[in-house]
Amino acid sequence: MKFAVLVFPGSNCDIDCYKAVEDTIGQSVDYVWHTATDLSAYDAILVPGGFSYGDYLRCGAIARFAPVMSEVVKAAEQGKFILGICNGFQILTEAGLLPGALRRNNGMKFICAQTQLEVVNNTSAFTGEYNKGEIIDIPIAHGEGNYYCDEETLAQLKKNNQIVFRYAGDTNPNGSIENIAGICNERGNVVGMMPHPERAVDEILGSADGKRMFTSILNAWREQHGAAVNG
Repeated sequence: MKFAVLVFPGSNCDIDCYKAVEDTIGQSVDYVWHTATDLSAYDAILVPGGFSYGDYLRCGAIARFAPVMSEVVKAAEQGKFILGICNGFQILTEAGLLPGALRRNNGMKFICAQTQLEVVNNTSAFTGEYNKGEIIDIPIAHGEGNYYCDEETLAQLKKNNQIVFRYAGDTNPNGSIENIAGICNERGNVVGMMPHPERAVDEILGSADGKRMFTSILNAWREQHGAAVNG
């Protein structure tokens, strides 16, 4: 399996994503610059966190027009796995690959903290290694993580099982509607989330709960190609 980690001017979690793939599942991974015009060689695309283009206008609003994003849209249409983390989630919403928007945190402050998440949907390619309702420990680091959508969109997210993660219990750190921390598209091959699983792949980092997102992706890909992961 081959992964692409996109790099925009201002990305700062690209190395974390690269190392997570390399260290947790040992798969081939490349950094891909925002000017790239061909992603056909890749099975999965990671859109990392950071401050793409300085987060001017709105978070992700400029990155959405980068040449590589046309290829990300094509990859999504082809059913390839796409994971947007933090700023990557913001970029995916701006690009129309996921519904809704990310607004300023309720407290108007940047928050960096360990956060408890509830796994709402464990049937996606990204969450198959988790149990439904499981509480996992994944860090956040954002100033604009307040997920919002209108009531009609929220109803569709619920109907189609597109809510992947919620902030657990009363721990909603940013004011997101219905405690939403991560969602997927209707097809289930595109996921966006504000917490950082790539920063939770080893106990030395404070949690290894994010590691299973990467093993889940690999399992899903191998199942598609007729060979499940062993161990």
